[in-house]
Amino acid sequence: MTAANKEVDKTKSQNLTKSTSPFISMITGEKKSSVESDAIYDTDTQIKQTQDRIWKALKRRYQYDSNLDSGQNFLKNHVNSKIPLVILYVDLVGSTNLSMTIPVDKLVTIIRAFTYEMSSAVYRYGGFVLKYVGDAVIAFFPSLSNKFVVCDRAVRCGMSMLTIIKNGLNPILNQYDYPDLSAKIGIDEGENIIVQYGHDETSPLDILGYCMSVSSKMTSLTKSNNITIGDDVYVRLHPELRQKFVRVNYSAREWNYVSKRTGELYKLYTLKY
Repeated sequence: MTAANKEVDKTKSQNLTKSTSPFISMITGEKKSSVESDAIYDTDTQIKQTQDRIWKALKRRYQYDSNLDSGQNFLKNHVNSKIPLVILYVDLVGSTNLSMTIPVDKLVTIIRAFTYEMSSAVYRYGGFVLKYVGDAVIAFFPSLSNKFVVCDRAVRCGMSMLTIIKNGLNPILNQYDYPDLSAKIGIDEGENIIVQYGHDETSPLDILGYCMSVSSKMTSLTKSNNITIGDDVYVRLHPELRQKFVRVNYSAREWNYVSKRTGELYKLYTLKY
């Protein structure tokens, strides 16, 4: 590696650690304390907190707050460049049915609860929320350093999301006779271009690239309450986590994306049930 390349890698690493994500040190490989680790993986605690928040929100005693600043601040360090990211789409299923069965104010509260809890899961696992699109949350996990660790964390994040919906949100909604929520999740890894719209420093930043398109498409094909991951994520998972997934095939009309790594049809995998 040339001196120039080493300097670029050093700068990227410095920019990454300057990020405002509360768990960014997980990505850079820094050891977490047992307290921090417990905070991330204690699912029972997360479920209890989720239930408490949505119960209060439905009683009009809690207001959800969403902030995309941490993701935007990270992207500012890489604007007009191409960097590797794990992209995660989580899409709420059944929102149309909800809109026909419950009052508008309650629907808004439920959508806010969903996006807030999904965003919280992203932050707990070291990622960033890019944006909200309708009832979907698009997130990213920088994979500049250890792709294996980051792919594991992104997939575990997706699994945590499904658990939070099933055991956190739905039991409270059931008490109000509201329909269950479900979600479908797509996760892929690859290089993406960071673009800023406008010349002003406050202009929003976005992510463009093949990986974004692949993630969006695989999410649309995913069944409710399941996760689809691309081959570039699958091959980097820990063997124990990889065993939870099975290859899924679609017709050429449904799926025609080609792997940039192999030149063949891009393989997809979903959770076993």
